[in-house]
Amino acid sequence: MSTARKIAPDRGLTIRMFTTGLLLVVLYGAVIGLLIAFGISASVVLVIAAAVLFVQYWFSDKIALFGMGGHLVTPEQAPQLHGVVDRLCALADLKKPRVAIADSDVPNAFATGRSPNNAVVCVTTGLLRRLDEPELEAVLAHELSHVAHRDVAVMTIASFLGMVAGLITRMMLWAGLLGGFGGGGGGRGGGRGNNNGASQLALIEMGVLLVSVVVYAISFLLTRALSRYRELAADRSGAILIGQPSVLAAALVKVTGAMSRIPTRDLRAAESFNAFYFTPAINSRGVSISTIFSTHPSLDQRLAALSKLEAELGGPA
Repeated sequence: MSTARKIAPDRGLTIRMFTTGLLLVVLYGAVIGLLIAFGISASVVLVIAAAVLFVQYWFSDKIALFGMGGHLVTPEQAPQLHGVVDRLCALADLKKPRVAIADSDVPNAFATGRSPNNAVVCVTTGLLRRLDEPELEAVLAHELSHVAHRDVAVMTIASFLGMVAGLITRMMLWAGLLGGFGGGGGGRGGGRGNNNGASQLALIEMGVLLVSVVVYAISFLLTRALSRYRELAADRSGAILIGQPSVLAAALVKVTGAMSRIPTRDLRAAESFNAFYFTPAINSRGVSISTIFSTHPSLDQRLAALSKLEAELGGPA
């Protein structure tokens, strides 16, 4: 690495982040309107939503590190890792993020944080053990591209609405299981009136449940589409930064192959962070629901894109 290769903005990613954000804002407004129309207190909805969003946005780095069992490390504790990050940040003219290590045999890495000033790059001990330094550099270049593109914060916000919709769905289902939709009847005199009231309440509850399910499904599809593209964008930017797409491709192949040998229980424990990982924590053998709805493009897609980029960078020489 001899010449500076700043991580340039990815226009396609920027457009997709803006479009996804706009659609989710529209969807969010529609949800609030429908919940109010169904008789749910607007103040309660807004307070809960604002509180969850605040916690998720401002503490996303701490939540992610805690969930993965990661801990910040100093240059004295991890000199090789810090050395790689220092070189890449100097090359990209990027502020150095905090560096962390997670004690996990699942070979992976992720970047988190609401902005480049609050970013954290974390690698697992499984990744450090399996990759040589050029491959580690390629993976970290990919993660630093996420930081430079600011797509981690967008993904955090984008996943928020789906999380709230899922929470409402679970609450409604539990309410239905515990008390039944609509409540009970009444006495002789007011039986018909009580039954009408119970029927209206049941309709409201079913309406809220239906809206929550639909919102969750739409949010899920939007965030999956954005997540897959942002991984391709980070692959491209990271490969350009180090100037060797083939090294990043080799790291992808090695990590994906190692993933298939990790015990299923360990992969399941790491699944909730798939959207932020370098590669998803799933068994890559065969096609399943997990791969169809994966947060990442397939390995073949990523390798094909890197192979094309290798040819572009090589040029006629």
